[in-house]
Formats: sequence, structure tokens, C-alpha cells
Amino acid sequence: MERPVIAFLGIGLMGGPMATRLAQAGHPVRAWNRTHAKAEALRGPGLGLDACARLEDAIAGARIVISMLEAGPVVEEVMRMALPSLAPGALWIDMSSTRQDEALAFHSLLAAHGCRFLDAPVSGGVGGAQSGQLAIMAGGAQADFDEAAPVLAAMGTPRLVGPAGSGQVAKLCNQLIVGATLNVVAEALLLAQAAGADPAQVREAIRGGFAGSRILEVHGQRMLDRNFVAGGQVKSQLKDLHNVLAAAGAAGLALPVTELVTRQYEAIAGDLPQADHAAALIALERMNPGLRLGEMPDKLA
Repeated sequence: MERPVIAFLGIGLMGGPMATRLAQAGHPVRAWNRTHAKAEALRGPGLGLDACARLEDAIAGARIVISMLEAGPVVEEVMRMALPSLAPGALWIDMSSTRQDEALAFHSLLAAHGCRFLDAPVSGGVGGAQSGQLAIMAGGAQADFDEAAPVLAAMGTPRLVGPAGSGQVAKLCNQLIVGATLNVVAEALLLAQAAGADPAQVREAIRGGFAGSRILEVHGQRMLDRNFVAGGQVKSQLKDLHNVLAAAGAAGLALPVTELVTRQYEAIAGDLPQADHAAALIALERMNPGLRLGEMPDKLA
């Protein structure tokens, strides 16, 4: 059975490896990015990946369109640009991180033009994108998800979590937990050092207990190494946290921990927007003059 052509829009830190994984799995992929050189760089012998300079060339005749873009307003702009070239009945899968209300607006916009929509944001960072081990949280109709599942499976583990907009709700829940845990791990390691213990050994001692987590495993080590070269960026984490608070406000819900974590990222977003979100440690150290985890220099892109 011939596989449908996939238009992949947005070749950034995440989009590049995601599009590559699709091509490696045998899906015909047309990659598009506003900076065409980023799409062109994905070409490889035998990959079945085409780089399109024009959006309409990437979209034309594609059964499935995947967007992995910076934020909701960019998704809307690109979607409206693409509408005249979309094939009737095409399925648009937005894997960007946006607000729930934006996802619902995208669903309505596409439905009005006879097309279908899934919001399917991801978690797992650049490493997960490269290895095809992303957690993919999808919102939309069951039939559309069933059609998309074999494509999404090339990039990770997809799960339908509810109707349109629900994928973004799941991503916000994920980012709330990630952002808060990063800050708590930073506090634990800095406390260990300030109180006279070896923070690296404290991390080792608690990894196997209830405090163990992927964040402690990966980002706890990043903090000890002072490696803030981005996987997930401060600016992206802050955008997601702002979206969490917007969703909470719409639901009439107070989230005091999220508000505190958001302020921590706001404190470093001005001068460290592209640092890894493990730079929550730096925000904490700035609140505690004279205290610093370890003696290694900061690694920043």
C-alpha cells in the first residue's frame, strides 16, 4: 500500500529530527521552513525527503500536514497561508505547543475548509525526537487519530487523550510537572551543597527512591555539570507555563506552584532565553548570592 505524502512544516531543533525519523521509516516527506537552508540540510541519499522552498509546493497533494512551529500565532499564520493549497480532506497534525483555545480555533478553521485536525504536542526534547521516543499527546476524532497513528509511531508513542484541544491540555499538564520538578531538583542540589553534603552523591543516593525521576536523572546531572546547552529552552518552558496559567484562569483554577515556577523562569528569560530549562538552577543561585553548585564553568550555547 502506497504511503501518503507528508508535508512537514517547521525544521527547528525538534522538527528536523522528527522529519528525518519519518523519512527513515519510509514515509515520503516534503520539508518546508521559512529559512529554506534548514529544510535543505535534511536531504540525504535514499531518505525520500524533499526540501521545498515554497509552502504551496510542500502542501499541494499532501494527505497529511504536520506543523512543528514556534507558537500558536505562527501556526495560524502558516495555516492560513497554506489553506488555498490544502487537498480536500487533508489531515493537519499540529505538534507545536499552543494554547487549548488556539487548537480549537485551528480545528474550526480547517473544518470550515473541509479538512481535519489533530493537536498532537510532544514531550521528550531533542533527544526524544532524535531517537523516535517522544511522548505524543493527541486531541481529535478517533478515526483521524487511527489514520495518523502509523505516522506518529515513527516519532514516538502516540496516545489519544480526548477531543480537539485535549492534546494541548495534556502537554500543559506535562510542562507544569516538568517545570516544577526542574526547580525542585535545583533546590535539592543547592541545599545539599550549602548544608555540607556532596550534591552528586546525594543525587545518587535518592535516585532509586520515591524522589527518583527522569528529571533528576537527566537534568540533575546537567545541573551538576553546569551544562545549559539547550535541549528544551527557557523561552519555550516559559511560554508553556504562561499557557498553563491561561488555561487555569479560563477554568477558574488557582495554581500557586505554577505561578512561582513561572516567576523563576521569568527571572532568567531576559538574558538566558535559549539556555536549557535546567537553568532554573541559575535563577535559584541568583536568589542566593554567594552560593553556586560546583566549580565548573557554565556551558551555554
